[in-house]
Amino acid sequence: FFYHSSLLSFIRLRALYSAMPPRTPRLVISVDPSKKPWEQEKPLHNRWHPDIPAVAEVEEGEFFRVEMVDCLGGEIHDDDSAEDIKHANFLAVHYLSGPVRIVDSKGVPAKPGDLLVVEICNLGPLPGHEWGFTGSPDRENGGSFLTDHFPYATKAIWYMEGIYTYSRHIPGVRFPGLVHPGLIGTAPSKELLDIWNERERDIVERGSAAFTLSEVLHTRPLAALPTKMSAMLGMIQMGSPQWEKIAAEAARTVPGRENGGNCDIKNLSRGSKAYFPVFVEGANLSMGDMHFSQGDGEIAFCGAIEMSGFLELKCQILRSGMEKFLSPMGPSKLHVNPIFEIGPVEPHFSEWLVFEGVSVDEKGRQHYLDASVAFKRAVLNAIDYISKFGYTKEQAYLLLSCCPCEGRVSSIVDTPNACATFAIPVAIFDQDIRPKRDGPPVGPNLIKRGDVPKCTYDGSIPRTVNLAQSQVLVEHVPTSLS
Repeated sequence: FFYHSSLLSFIRLRALYSAMPPRTPRLVISVDPSKKPWEQEKPLHNRWHPDIPAVAEVEEGEFFRVEMVDCLGGEIHDDDSAEDIKHANFLAVHYLSGPVRIVDSKGVPAKPGDLLVVEICNLGPLPGHEWGFTGSPDRENGGSFLTDHFPYATKAIWYMEGIYTYSRHIPGVRFPGLVHPGLIGTAPSKELLDIWNERERDIVERGSAAFTLSEVLHTRPLAALPTKMSAMLGMIQMGSPQWEKIAAEAARTVPGRENGGNCDIKNLSRGSKAYFPVFVEGANLSMGDMHFSQGDGEIAFCGAIEMSGFLELKCQILRSGMEKFLSPMGPSKLHVNPIFEIGPVEPHFSEWLVFEGVSVDEKGRQHYLDASVAFKRAVLNAIDYISKFGYTKEQAYLLLSCCPCEGRVSSIVDTPNACATFAIPVAIFDQDIRPKRDGPPVGPNLIKRGDVPKCTYDGSIPRTVNLAQSQVLVEHVPTSLS
């Protein structure tokens, strides 16, 4: 009796384990960060287009792994110079792994109109490459959110120790990272691609004079239009007639759009799910731009801790899910946006300093319920405050771009001012930065923290300065920096 009972239990147990999915994810795309993006075993791409072919296929429910190079494909080095940021080729961002074709258990691919559920089971830096960078580009090379205040290129290098990170360029801070993909999304249909290109070309043709916000926010160009320069299209042979056609119309990966893409959602980490609309057969999922940590807004542009990394994923297809769950907002059923479900794993901080901003710009002009102007004011207030504790404003700018800061639109109804807040966790510092009766540290109590690598600004566009600290509104940036 005991023999037969034990044998039956063994058979049941073996059947149970044989039916379980493998414990190790299947590696479908590998990368070698020491190689150039075009030298990788499976070709990368840096554009969105429905005709870029898939380089891998996975089945619904399969546990799989994708590796990615950093957003600039290894252009940035672990050194004490910002020249690589200044001269970086931003026409090439972002280098993406994929596309990955998704099929169900019967081999039927995801179809247009479906919803693709992507679960992030695990993620992190590539083993052996546990470092990253944060940078703000030169104003003549695109600039950043505060490029009128910081027109020169800057850089900070970060090292990972398990869940924590630190930098020799911004000493005195250490914080846990919330690792996430800055960019992940599905391929657009040709119809959706044409919508993107038409509306973004309209912005460029109308010019900055058509937008009052262009007088306050100075990141340029106004839109990253299609260009053949530095285009990588996966397995499509460069220079072929097909490559020439696709490169001329493929969308750049710079902004987030209806397909997801470069949304830079810092909480999209372990345990999170994304519900992406499917526009082409197979969905053609692509991903890249891995971040070890990022503050809300990624204000410095290369403002997260950019790194090479991996994602371990599972996918599910919800047939006809777009119609069931997504509400179009626009002239077409294609004007939809993904839904994101944030996972349970994130750093927990109990004490924050919160900086407010309202929609009044540096010239004192009132803007009507403009959350972008309010957010800029909140960030500027935070940077000025941190600089009272031994940090340069450049250090504060890069730090607040990549540490786990929380940005909020606090009010959008109380005319005429929008109100935005920017919260900094005080525990990341090795000193108490809260306001005290005696004021900020001075004299021997003030510890100078050095500075980040930075370059000269060689352009001639005026720089915005604080009227409260100077009676001159704009001044030309000096050609050399101390």
